[in-house]
Amino acid sequence: MLKIKQFRYGADNLGYLVYGPESAIAIDGGASDAILATLREKRLTLRHVANTHSHADHTSGNAALLAATDARLLTGAALSEGAEIALGGWTVRVIATPGHTDDSRCFYIGSALLSGDTLFNGTVGNCFSGDLEGFFQSVNKLMALPDETVVYAGHDYVRDSLAFARRLEPGNRSIAAFQRQYHPEHVFSTLGEEKKINPYLRLNEPTIVTLLARLNLPRATEWERWQSLMSIE
Repeated sequence: MLKIKQFRYGADNLGYLVYGPESAIAIDGGASDAILATLREKRLTLRHVANTHSHADHTSGNAALLAATDARLLTGAALSEGAEIALGGWTVRVIATPGHTDDSRCFYIGSALLSGDTLFNGTVGNCFSGDLEGFFQSVNKLMALPDETVVYAGHDYVRDSLAFARRLEPGNRSIAAFQRQYHPEHVFSTLGEEKKINPYLRLNEPTIVTLLARLNLPRATEWERWQSLMSIE
């Protein structure tokens, strides 16, 4: 079974090393020094370097990792929808999730999802691509994964995300319950938890529909509710 180690770097970035008994892939490896130290400690060979999207805060460790190892930088077709990255007898599956950027993607590993800036713990990313409908479809694609899927995001925005979620749904007790278990040294949620706390995954909940009605925002369809929620600041 593949294992996942999370690394904090910068103000709130989260990067990852996915590894088996002998080999590994670094995803959004901005914490390059710490990743290289882990590779040495565990006697692992770094086979691949990849990114959830091309923003500089996610690609900042690529050069150092490539210079210090014989790893290959994955780009293009190697990171297209449904592509599988072989790693020591296991596979990492690529899920294309355009929206935050045109090249946004997630990595599905067993029962875990490295979701980059598409899906955060408690919220979703900004739609810098301008393709709000594509972003909506990408989030729906992720929602179809099993509820037990562990969500590892590209940033730790948990405190601000939960404050916003609480403002939208002040009576949602699941938000406080999730906040009590949050720890900055290991930031994660399950998809099932996201469906209880993340307003962007709760488009059909009566509390969200009532909120949009009170704000006099379009709400007749899921697509309208998504657009309306994305417009709230």
